[in-house]
Amino acid sequence: MQTLIELAPLIAFFVAYKFAGIYVATAVLMGGMLLLLGWDWVSRRQIPKMHLVSAVLVWVFGAVTLILHDVRFIQWKATVFYWLVALALGGSIWIGKKTLLERLMTAALPEGHQISSGKWKRSSLVAALFYLALGGVNLWVAYNMTETEWVFFKTWLTIPVVFVFTGGLMFYILRDYQPKEPT
Repeated sequence: MQTLIELAPLIAFFVAYKFAGIYVATAVLMGGMLLLLGWDWVSRRQIPKMHLVSAVLVWVFGAVTLILHDVRFIQWKATVFYWLVALALGGSIWIGKKTLLERLMTAALPEGHQISSGKWKRSSLVAALFYLALGGVNLWVAYNMTETEWVFFKTWLTIPVVFVFTGGLMFYILRDYQPKEPT
Protein backbone atom coordinates (compact mmCIF):
# COMPACT_ATOMS: atom_id res chain seq x y z
CA MET A 1 0.00 0.00 0.00
CA GLN A 2 2.85 2.39 0.89
CA THR A 3 4.44 1.90 -2.54
CA LEU A 4 1.14 2.72 -4.24
CA ILE A 5 0.83 5.90 -2.14
CA GLU A 6 4.40 6.89 -3.03
CA LEU A 7 3.68 6.34 -6.73
CA ALA A 8 0.34 8.20 -6.63
CA PRO A 9 1.80 11.58 -7.77
CA LEU A 10 3.48 9.88 -10.75
CA ILE A 11 0.34 7.95 -11.63
CA ALA A 12 -1.64 11.20 -11.45
CA PHE A 13 0.99 12.85 -13.71
CA PHE A 14 0.65 10.11 -16.34
CA VAL A 15 -3.15 10.17 -16.28
CA ALA A 16 -3.23 13.98 -16.50
CA TYR A 17 -0.73 13.87 -19.38
CA LYS A 18 -2.92 11.43 -21.28
CA PHE A 19 -6.00 13.65 -20.99
CA ALA A 20 -4.66 17.21 -20.73
CA GLY A 21 -1.01 17.42 -21.78
CA ILE A 22 2.33 18.09 -20.16
CA TYR A 23 1.59 21.42 -18.48
CA VAL A 24 -1.53 20.24 -16.68
CA ALA A 25 0.31 17.02 -15.80
CA THR A 26 3.16 19.06 -14.34
CA ALA A 27 0.74 21.05 -12.16
CA VAL A 28 -0.95 17.81 -11.08
CA LEU A 29 2.45 16.34 -10.17
CA MET A 30 3.27 19.42 -8.10
CA GLY A 31 -0.03 19.11 -6.23
CA GLY A 32 0.42 15.37 -5.86
CA MET A 33 3.79 15.87 -4.19
CA LEU A 34 2.20 18.28 -1.72
CA LEU A 35 -0.47 15.67 -0.92
CA LEU A 36 2.20 12.97 -0.53
CA LEU A 37 4.08 15.09 2.00
CA GLY A 38 0.80 15.76 3.79
CA TRP A 39 0.09 12.03 3.89
CA ASP A 40 3.60 11.38 5.25
CA TRP A 41 3.05 13.91 8.01
CA VAL A 42 -0.43 12.69 8.98
CA SER A 43 0.45 8.98 8.90
CA ARG A 44 4.01 9.06 10.35
CA ARG A 45 4.50 12.51 11.88
CA GLN A 46 7.62 12.84 9.76
CA ILE A 47 8.54 13.43 6.14
CA PRO A 48 11.11 11.08 4.57
CA LYS A 49 14.10 13.00 3.19
CA MET A 50 13.78 11.36 -0.23
CA HIS A 51 10.16 12.52 -0.50
CA LEU A 52 11.13 16.04 0.54
CA VAL A 53 14.02 16.25 -1.93
CA SER A 54 11.84 14.90 -4.73
CA ALA A 55 9.02 17.32 -3.85
CA VAL A 56 11.34 20.34 -3.81
CA LEU A 57 12.79 19.33 -7.19
CA VAL A 58 9.28 18.83 -8.62
CA TRP A 59 8.17 22.24 -7.33
CA VAL A 60 11.25 24.09 -8.58
CA PHE A 61 11.51 22.41 -11.98
CA GLY A 62 7.72 22.25 -12.33
CA ALA A 63 7.35 25.96 -11.58
CA VAL A 64 10.03 26.84 -14.12
CA THR A 65 8.34 24.53 -16.65
CA LEU A 66 5.00 26.27 -16.16
CA ILE A 67 6.38 29.83 -16.01
CA LEU A 68 8.60 29.50 -19.07
CA HIS A 69 6.25 27.05 -20.80
CA ASP A 70 9.26 24.83 -21.53
CA VAL A 71 8.93 21.08 -21.02
CA ARG A 72 12.70 20.55 -20.76
CA PHE A 73 12.75 21.62 -17.13
CA ILE A 74 10.36 18.94 -15.90
CA GLN A 75 12.30 16.44 -18.01
CA TRP A 76 15.56 17.50 -16.33
CA LYS A 77 14.05 17.04 -12.86
CA ALA A 78 14.34 13.25 -13.13
CA THR A 79 18.00 13.46 -14.10
CA VAL A 80 18.82 15.87 -11.28
CA PHE A 81 17.06 13.58 -8.80
CA TYR A 82 18.82 10.44 -10.10
CA TRP A 83 22.20 12.16 -10.01
CA LEU A 84 21.62 13.43 -6.46
CA VAL A 85 20.75 9.87 -5.41
CA ALA A 86 23.90 8.61 -7.18
CA LEU A 87 26.01 11.24 -5.43
CA ALA A 88 24.55 10.38 -2.03
CA LEU A 89 24.97 6.63 -2.53
CA GLY A 90 28.47 6.95 -3.96
CA GLY A 91 29.64 9.52 -1.43
CA SER A 92 28.44 7.40 1.47
CA ILE A 93 31.03 4.78 0.55
CA TRP A 94 33.73 7.12 1.83
CA ILE A 95 31.79 9.24 4.31
CA GLY A 96 30.50 7.77 7.56
CA LYS A 97 30.70 4.35 9.17
CA LYS A 98 27.78 2.93 7.19
CA THR A 99 26.81 3.49 3.59
CA LEU A 100 23.53 5.22 2.84
CA LEU A 101 22.23 1.99 1.33
CA GLU A 102 23.01 0.11 4.54
CA ARG A 103 21.29 2.77 6.65
CA LEU A 104 18.21 2.69 4.40
CA MET A 105 17.94 -1.09 4.12
CA THR A 106 18.94 -2.17 7.63
CA ALA A 107 15.44 -1.44 8.95
CA ALA A 108 13.95 -3.77 6.34
CA LEU A 109 16.29 -6.66 7.16
CA PRO A 110 15.61 -9.22 9.87
CA GLU A 111 17.07 -8.31 13.24
CA GLY A 112 20.57 -9.60 13.80
CA HIS A 113 21.59 -9.49 10.13
CA GLN A 114 25.25 -9.87 9.31
CA ILE A 115 26.27 -8.45 5.96
CA SER A 116 29.85 -7.41 5.38
CA SER A 117 30.88 -3.79 5.04
CA GLY A 118 32.50 -4.65 1.71
CA LYS A 119 29.22 -5.98 0.31
CA TRP A 120 27.42 -2.79 1.37
CA LYS A 121 30.10 -0.69 -0.31
CA ARG A 122 30.01 -2.71 -3.53
CA SER A 123 26.22 -2.56 -3.57
CA SER A 124 26.27 1.19 -2.96
CA LEU A 125 28.74 1.70 -5.81
CA VAL A 126 26.62 -0.40 -8.18
CA ALA A 127 23.50 1.52 -7.15
CA ALA A 128 25.30 4.86 -7.62
CA LEU A 129 26.43 3.85 -11.10
CA PHE A 130 22.90 2.66 -11.93
CA TYR A 131 21.34 6.00 -10.96
CA LEU A 132 24.11 7.92 -12.73
CA ALA A 133 23.39 5.95 -15.91
CA LEU A 134 19.62 6.29 -15.47
CA GLY A 135 19.98 10.07 -15.28
CA GLY A 136 22.06 10.06 -18.44
CA VAL A 137 19.56 7.89 -20.28
CA ASN A 138 16.74 10.21 -19.17
CA LEU A 139 18.59 13.18 -20.70
CA TRP A 140 19.27 11.26 -23.89
CA VAL A 141 15.59 10.33 -24.24
CA ALA A 142 14.47 13.88 -23.41
CA TYR A 143 16.72 15.38 -26.11
CA ASN A 144 16.42 12.72 -28.80
CA MET A 145 12.79 11.63 -28.63
CA THR A 146 9.42 13.32 -28.62
CA GLU A 147 7.68 14.48 -25.46
CA THR A 148 5.21 11.58 -25.76
CA GLU A 149 8.06 9.08 -26.11
CA TRP A 150 9.74 10.59 -23.03
CA VAL A 151 6.52 10.19 -21.00
CA PHE A 152 6.20 6.60 -22.25
CA PHE A 153 9.84 6.00 -21.26
CA LYS A 154 9.15 7.37 -17.76
CA THR A 155 5.92 5.39 -17.38
CA TRP A 156 6.62 2.00 -18.83
CA LEU A 157 10.41 1.67 -18.76
CA THR A 158 12.03 3.70 -15.99
CA ILE A 159 9.75 2.74 -13.10
CA PRO A 160 9.79 -1.02 -13.84
CA VAL A 161 13.57 -0.95 -14.40
CA VAL A 162 14.06 0.74 -11.02
CA PHE A 163 11.90 -1.91 -9.33
CA VAL A 164 13.74 -4.77 -11.07
CA PHE A 165 17.13 -3.24 -10.22
CA THR A 166 16.15 -2.74 -6.58
CA GLY A 167 14.86 -6.31 -6.33
CA GLY A 168 18.04 -7.65 -7.91
CA LEU A 169 20.19 -5.59 -5.58
CA MET A 170 18.25 -6.84 -2.54
CA PHE A 171 18.67 -10.41 -3.79
CA TYR A 172 22.43 -9.86 -4.17
CA ILE A 173 22.74 -8.34 -0.69
CA LEU A 174 20.68 -11.08 0.99
CA ARG A 175 22.08 -13.94 -1.08
CA ASP A 176 24.74 -14.74 1.52
CA TYR A 177 22.70 -13.55 4.49
CA GLN A 178 23.89 -15.11 7.71
CA PRO A 179 22.10 -14.48 11.00
CA LYS A 180 24.38 -13.43 13.83
CA GLU A 181 25.22 -16.16 16.28
CA PRO A 182 23.37 -15.70 19.58
CA THR A 183 25.66 -14.62 22.39
